[in-house]
Amino acid sequence: MSGNRRKALLVSAALVGGAMLMTACQDTDADTAKDTGATQGSSSATPGGGAATPSGSSTAGSGQGTDKGADTAGKGTEDGAGSGADTGNGGREPVGQSCGANDISWSTRSESQAGGYILIIAKAKSGITCYLPAALPTVAFGSDGTQAGPAEQAVGKQIKLSGSTTAYAGVNPKTTNSNGGKELDSIIVGVGDDDPNPVSLPVGTITVEDPIVTNWHTAPTDAVPFS
Repeated sequence: MSGNRRKALLVSAALVGGAMLMTACQDTDADTAKDTGATQGSSSATPGGGAATPSGSSTAGSGQGTDKGADTAGKGTEDGAGSGADTGNGGREPVGQSCGANDISWSTRSESQAGGYILIIAKAKSGITCYLPAALPTVAFGSDGTQAGPAEQAVGKQIKLSGSTTAYAGVNPKTTNSNGGKELDSIIVGVGDDDPNPVSLPVGTITVEDPIVTNWHTAPTDAVPFS
């Protein structure tokens, strides 16, 4: 009896130990598989996700920057090309404040060249900077407003008046060979037909018939009104 009980106890202990060993091995295998799967999943997700995010952000940022820069450059080109006054030869000149007759100190001088003419002299008043347009000055005579026609074929250049800069225009009051005309002693001068403040300038007694006037020039020798 004693020997059988001892044998039975040894068999039971062996069975229990084997069961525990099998359970431990199964748990270890399951944990190993779990850790391996998690590691593989984490490893494959991280490179893919990390590569997609920077690449996407970089592409989007680059595209937005290029479009915005291109739009800005285009706008700047259009604005630059559209500003300024036409010089008549495809160029542009900067446009500032246009001169009015009341911005200018006026004087006249009688000249004998080309049969006699009146030289109009224009300087900006102190502290004023303005532009004479590339057009004829408006010169009129008498109460009927007889106006001088062009003495030159081409339009002149815009002139910036400031400080000591002086502009000149020459007026020939009579271009005919007849004995007709009207006797006057002053002329009316404006900067363009729309000048709201034309000035009356004394010139002595002159005979007016089919008068002509030059463009504005910066040298008096260029302002001789040859008919």
